[in-house]
Amino acid sequence: MADVEKDEPSPAEDIVVTKYKMAGDMVNGLLKEVIEKCVDGASVLSICMFGDDRLLAETGKVFKKEKEMKKGIAFPTCVSVNNCICHFSPLRTDPDVTLKTGDLVKIDLGAHIDGFIAVVAHTLIVGASKDSPVDGRKADVILAAHNAVEVALRMVKPGAENNTVTDAIQKVAESYKCKPVEGMLSHQLKRHVIDGEKAIIQNPSETQK
Repeated sequence: MADVEKDEPSPAEDIVVTKYKMAGDMVNGLLKEVIEKCVDGASVLSICMFGDDRLLAETGKVFKKEKEMKKGIAFPTCVSVNNCICHFSPLRTDPDVTLKTGDLVKIDLGAHIDGFIAVVAHTLIVGASKDSPVDGRKADVILAAHNAVEVALRMVKPGAENNTVTDAIQKVAESYKCKPVEGMLSHQLKRHVIDGEKAIIQNPSETQK
């Protein structure tokens, strides 16, 4: 394993940065397209299929001459509604879910170029707009999540410890009278690996502590 890690290309190489940037630009653009699909009456299955088709189409446009290079979906399009925490990407044979105004929707999807992964996510309320803003507890939980991410991003740096990030997330959530979902992890991304060994936990259970 040590030899594999030693030989693995790093972001110090220009081509690695290029591949990461390509994947990142793709998922950021596709996220906007998926967001536009999340309207009252929309089918979650159809949205997920649309996102996956677009991921394959966009990744298929780059490095065409590199026949052996692997690229495509790193994480399938997921549209998780209300109390479904994450990773809802139904099969064609599964019962469909229809979005309705007021639903809280969590979107996530990911692409990779040559194993270099970019994942993106977004939370929205169906039907919300400047004229019809989100309020109440839905607004509290969205702001808690947003500000927790902003704090975490500033704390993830060389020499920092994951437990300090966990504590900061907890404090932000408490300020909105919310609680992070127990046991959820943010993983290190490595080439071809979406759930690397290093991780940050939001709200550890007694066992995880």
